[in-house]
Amino acid sequence: MAIQQEAALKPARISPHAILKTSGIAWFLVAVVGQWLFAYYVLAAYGPPTAQGRWEDWDNVGLIQGFTLDDLIGNLAFITHVLLAAVVSIGGTLQLTPPLRKRFPALHRWTGRTYMLVAVFLAVGGIWMIWVRDTRLTEVGGWGTTVNGILILIVAAIAFNFARKRQIDTHRRWAMRLFVLVNGVWFTRLGYMAWSILTGGAGVSRSMNGPFDYFIAFGSYLVPLAVLELYLVASDRGSGALKLGVAALTLAAAGVTAIGVFGAWGYMWSPHV
Repeated sequence: MAIQQEAALKPARISPHAILKTSGIAWFLVAVVGQWLFAYYVLAAYGPPTAQGRWEDWDNVGLIQGFTLDDLIGNLAFITHVLLAAVVSIGGTLQLTPPLRKRFPALHRWTGRTYMLVAVFLAVGGIWMIWVRDTRLTEVGGWGTTVNGILILIVAAIAFNFARKRQIDTHRRWAMRLFVLVNGVWFTRLGYMAWSILTGGAGVSRSMNGPFDYFIAFGSYLVPLAVLELYLVASDRGSGALKLGVAALTLAAAGVTAIGVFGAWGYMWSPHV
C-alpha cells in the first residue's frame, strides 16, 4: 500500500514523443495566426481599391509592380494571384487541422483538391509574373521563387497521387510539405522581419543583393522544409534524444516564426489595413 501511494505521488513522465508532438503543434498554431493575419491584410488592403476601380492604389500597399498602365492581362493576373494567396492562407491551415479533417472528411477532400489546384495556379502564375512581367528585384530572387514554384508543382502532383490511392498517411506528409512550399513567399516576409529584429538587418542590402538576401531567396522555403523533414523522421523512428533535439529545433522555428509574424504585422501589414 505504501509503495502504491508513493507511486501515485510521483509526477507522470512526459515522453520525448509527446514533447516532440507538442512542439509541432506550437509551430503550427503560430503559423495559423500568421497566415490569418496575412489573409486579413491582403483582403483589407487590396479588396476595397480593387472593388472601387482604384487599381493604381495597389502600389501603395508594399508590393512591387502591382499596377501597370495599359496592361489589363497583367493587372488581372496580379490581383488574382494576390487574392488567391489569401484563400490558400486560410484554406491551408484548415486542411491541416486534425479535428476538421476527421469530422468532415468529404469537405476535406474537396477543399483539398481546390487547395492543390489553386496552389498550382499560383505557382504557374508566379513564374509567369517573374519572367514575363519582370516582377522581380534581382535575378537570384527570381530564381529562388521559380524553384519554389517548380517544387510546388511536383509536390502537389505527388500529394494528389497518394490521396487518389487512399494512402492517407503518406498523402498527409506530402500535404504538409506542400503547405510549407506554398507559403514560401510568406516565409520570406517573416524571415526578413525576424532577421531584422534579431540582427538589425545584417547582410541585407537595399538593392536586395546582400548575403542574407541571397540566402532567403532559397532558404525561405528550404529551411522550414528541412525542419519539417527532421520532425517527420524523429516522429517515425527517432531515439528519445533525437526527438528532444528536434523538438528544441521545432520550438526554435516556432519562436522565429512568431517574431517574424510580429514584425510583419507591425511593419509590413497593419500600416496598410
